[in-house]
Amino acid sequence: MSEPVLRAHERMVAGERLRWLEHGEGQPVVLVHGVPTSPQLWRHVLPLVEGRCLAWEMTGYGTSIPDGEGRDLGLTAQAERLLRWLDALDLPAPPVLVGHDLGGGVAQIAAVHRPEAFSGIVLTNAVCYDSWPIPSVLAMKRAAGVLRYLPEVALYPTLVQLFHRGHDDRRQALEAIGVHWQPYVTHGAARSLMRQVSALDVQATLAISDRLPSLGLPARVVWGEADRFQKVGYGRRLATDLHTTLQTIPGGRHFTPEDHPGVLAAAVNEVLAEVSHAR
Repeated sequence: MSEPVLRAHERMVAGERLRWLEHGEGQPVVLVHGVPTSPQLWRHVLPLVEGRCLAWEMTGYGTSIPDGEGRDLGLTAQAERLLRWLDALDLPAPPVLVGHDLGGGVAQIAAVHRPEAFSGIVLTNAVCYDSWPIPSVLAMKRAAGVLRYLPEVALYPTLVQLFHRGHDDRRQALEAIGVHWQPYVTHGAARSLMRQVSALDVQATLAISDRLPSLGLPARVVWGEADRFQKVGYGRRLATDLHTTLQTIPGGRHFTPEDHPGVLAAAVNEVLAEVSHAR
């Protein structure tokens, strides 16, 4: 199967250069990645979604790693960037918002702050409530002061182990390592990871958790039930608060957009159809 053609875009918004990848046409869908990934996380999902997909890149990640220098990379700040970016794009209709891992936390914050800006929400193996940072990331956060002095190659085994633990499809794990390591080695893995993990604060999701039940958006929650990082119980709680059912992926682990793109795309397409029917 040939690789999808993803259109790269960037725009200056409030003095920041924001980037995203696009694929498809029709109803807009915004997808937000987590750590340690980039919009490329969605590369197998985008061609299966029946809409105009905009895979947004968080500042300080992927090709935007250099732009993270000296900026707030916390989830609330990223959610505020996302909303400013959407205002600048002036899309023809409110998008369905999709988030994974940290991007799922950003999606929750953005949707709670401005629910009218979105037509639906899909979350998969997302950080939420007090589910994060996971122990390995906490360890990196505590060691952030010394990370900058490590040679780049010293961090490679850590990321390799993380991807293998987070994938149930070994082939996809190997592909993901190649895809997601490249921005780190290009821009300085130690400094990049140090900035990313230092910004993580669980208060970002705790602060908005009590407002999730009143969000009022069409929602889907999809979860790899064997995820060692974001446990399925949190997915069940999210589904209850968002007034939807939890769709589990038996044997699925953390990186569901790469291992199970068809399942994710189907959930997004269901919300798109629900939104279209309601108009």
